[in-house]
Amino acid sequence: MNGPNGADAGNARWSDPRIGVSNAELERLMRREEMLRKVHERAAAGTPWDIAVIGGGATGVGVAVDAAARGFDVVLVEAHDFGKGTSSRSTKLVHGGVRYLEQGNIPLVMSALKERGLMRQNAPHLVHDLAFVVPNYSWWEAPFYGIGLKLYDLLAGKYGFGASKLLSKDETLERLPALEPEELRGGVVYYDGQFDDSRLLVHLAMTAADHGATLLNYCPATKLLRDDDGYVNGLTALDGETGEELMFAARVVVNATGVFTDDIRRMADAKVEPMMVTSQGIHLVFDRSFLKGDTALMVPRTSDGRVLFVIPWHGHAVAGTTDTPVDAPSLEPKALDEEIEFILETAGRYLNRPPTRTDVLAVYVGLRPLVKSDGEGKTSSLSRDHVIHVDTSGLLTITGGKWTTYRHMAEDCVDHAITLGRLRDEECTTKNLRIHGYLNSADDEGEENPLGVYGTDADGIRKLIAEQPELSERLHRDLSYVAAEVVWAARIEMARGVEDVLARRTRALFLNARAAVAMAEPVARLLAEELGRDQVWASKQVAEFRELAKQYMV
Repeated sequence: MNGPNGADAGNARWSDPRIGVSNAELERLMRREEMLRKVHERAAAGTPWDIAVIGGGATGVGVAVDAAARGFDVVLVEAHDFGKGTSSRSTKLVHGGVRYLEQGNIPLVMSALKERGLMRQNAPHLVHDLAFVVPNYSWWEAPFYGIGLKLYDLLAGKYGFGASKLLSKDETLERLPALEPEELRGGVVYYDGQFDDSRLLVHLAMTAADHGATLLNYCPATKLLRDDDGYVNGLTALDGETGEELMFAARVVVNATGVFTDDIRRMADAKVEPMMVTSQGIHLVFDRSFLKGDTALMVPRTSDGRVLFVIPWHGHAVAGTTDTPVDAPSLEPKALDEEIEFILETAGRYLNRPPTRTDVLAVYVGLRPLVKSDGEGKTSSLSRDHVIHVDTSGLLTITGGKWTTYRHMAEDCVDHAITLGRLRDEECTTKNLRIHGYLNSADDEGEENPLGVYGTDADGIRKLIAEQPELSERLHRDLSYVAAEVVWAARIEMARGVEDVLARRTRALFLNARAAVAMAEPVARLLAEELGRDQVWASKQVAEFRELAKQYMV
């Protein structure tokens, strides 16, 4: 591989039998060098791509999966790392949206509940059921929320995760022993889904690659190309590692950049009318002892009109979220003090051990890509439906939506791309498409298996450890991640730096920011060896990560 040093170290490793990959399989690997080779070959041949996607979050990668699975030639470029933005910063829930039910958006709830079921069906190693309890402290809450959640069950139909039911006070405390018992009358239990967002995104990218798609991270789009009639027919992008300008001729260009949607649209028309509104939501992460057990807490109505969740996740407790309008999107949004205090105060009213700022192990912030409505109102009231938009330039934009509906969004987008690009008609196949790493949850060990999020790829990591026992060493005593996962991330999952590994291939930064900082040096050493980088590169990576991690701390 050609890094800053011109180093070519590591190329021979790709056919190394220790990682269980044959030469015949190399072209399908999520390996950046192979992706670049395919880009250069197609450019030299002058052959256009069927679909070029800008944006490597859930929406863009979902489009790449759908299009590649239909047999189209697909290329995707991402300015940073896959999932750097919104798609790694969710509440970690796969759900229909109880709040949307209250808003009366029945079609969105039904669509999301169906997609929730398909996500569990197609990626059971990363999506699983989770019980939620709504505690009742007033006499009217049990019948009120009980009826609403029965409707939630009804709308799920055959895709249901379990039947809701009323609980006595003792049953509620048995499920949520950390709940404040004073004045508690009982509760309602219902079932939704949970997942690891950036791990699913990585496996979706690998699924796209498995079906022949070409994906490049650290490759920002720089310009949209046009044909003689002025319609968009491709793009240029900059390889962030080599500085080379790449050209992608394409029959259709898809803008799937989330909160940065309008920036790409302005590449086609500087005077385009903005269509996006942005809000941010923060999450606080605590030690699991603040929640206890395997059941999540759902507070149905907070002072800002939202719901608040406290959920178990990777041996920790995650509390969120807020809905704060922001003037402009940013790559690393920062939590406001009032947002932190809001979650601490709200969660503290329901937990018998109210958390404080010193208990926060990490804080992370995500931005929501919301489509403008005709009327004014809170961002929390804006629809979470997705929107397909075609500008007069022929640029196809898909935006809005939510993680749970990524597959349906992609299907809708590719259907439109087929029409716009005059591509051959091909039916969508993703309803029953197993995601890379598919492993039936019955064959897994859940959270007790720290490699469970890799699904069948866990065997490859175990093989690395068997060949190099030193790779079994944990990177920090407070987290379960081992050195072999860093090597795997670099070799197989296109991780290019310390942040990629500690924020998105593992979830260390999101679970315990100070532990992640302590892990940065050993991770940088492992990556430097794998990627053919020098000590100067490694030191710079550590310094940059330490600076980034500061805003994940309270």
